[in-house]
Amino acid sequence: MADNESRMLLKSLVVGPLAVNCYLVGDVASKEAMVIDPAAEAGIILQSIKELGLKIKSIVLTHGHPDHIAALKEVKEATGAEIAVHSGDAEYHRQQALAFLFGLFCPDPPPPDRLLQNGDAIDIGRLHFKVLHTPGHTPGGICLLGHGVLFSGDTLFNYGIGRYDLPGGDYAHLMNSLQAKLMSLPDETIVYPGHGPETTIGAERRDNPFLYE
Repeated sequence: MADNESRMLLKSLVVGPLAVNCYLVGDVASKEAMVIDPAAEAGIILQSIKELGLKIKSIVLTHGHPDHIAALKEVKEATGAEIAVHSGDAEYHRQQALAFLFGLFCPDPPPPDRLLQNGDAIDIGRLHFKVLHTPGHTPGGICLLGHGVLFSGDTLFNYGIGRYDLPGGDYAHLMNSLQAKLMSLPDETIVYPGHGPETTIGAERRDNPFLYE
């Protein structure tokens, strides 16, 4: 699909045993693109990149949990793109114990090339996205905001919020991230989460039961 200005190409792939949403986001004109959360099934991701004719510039991790990075090594090797992750989750390659806990196989991932901070920009061709640091699910969790859409990782779901009971999770930080950074966005902002169907900020502001416990 493309945004209202017909500048953004967006492809969603549901991959892996935990049904993670991996997103391919590209500039229609230049075909420059980024991969958000190469979670698993690298062959499917790379085939989609080839079919769409994309030139992958960045691989952006919304956080470092193993279910979101199992295909990172293969996608990095195939594309040569930089790996970008918030500094708070830069040690994602040390989370093999968590992978075993969930019964996942996660090849040793390569280290990050770029450490993100709140407010940083990720530029893909003519597309510009702002990094929102949204800790709570993990210390270095981020969302990407731009062109009327929000890639929310495991911070916000369709009528749900991210878990905060795993190592590094923090309920107070998560609620602050949601209220201070996400619920201040316009109602019409389309939310593409790390798991499950898309939603909007307006729908979550009105009806998400976890935001008003």
